[in-house]
Amino acid sequence: MLWPDFVATWPLLNPPDSSIVGARQVFSPWQLPLVNTLILITSSITLTIAHEALKEGYRKTCRNWLAGTVLLGVCFILIQGVEYYEAYAHYGITLEAGIFGATFFILTGFHGVHVIIGTLILATMLVRIIKGHFADENHFGFEASCWYWHFVDVVWVGLFIFVYVL
Repeated sequence: MLWPDFVATWPLLNPPDSSIVGARQVFSPWQLPLVNTLILITSSITLTIAHEALKEGYRKTCRNWLAGTVLLGVCFILIQGVEYYEAYAHYGITLEAGIFGATFFILTGFHGVHVIIGTLILATMLVRIIKGHFADENHFGFEASCWYWHFVDVVWVGLFIFVYVL
């Protein structure tokens, strides 16, 4: 065996290879990660309200709730940026900090990119709503963007559980 004294634990803060410096500590899931989880769950609710309003022909209501959803997406991205700064500056979590650091940044980073894409898509839908591009019964582009956003939200709940809680 390469490392006979190695004990497999997660998160792996002390890599068996002494040339790799592990993270000093991990995030408490009940601070920024929980805030971001609540933001994304709330954004799914606001998006659903916007979608239902569009289906009922309440364009102004749809516009307002969709604007709130876009704002929540931006808040998530900003808080994720704060979390990345905290991870690097205070917790020693970097891409070079062993498997935990690499896993943390890969998983949350890919998700963050998808949130950015989703926020841009929803912002585009907001502009289209303002311009009157969708009808009550004909709004597939809007509906597809809702599917995307809800999928991104569900993925985050899984990440929250497996990256932060467990």
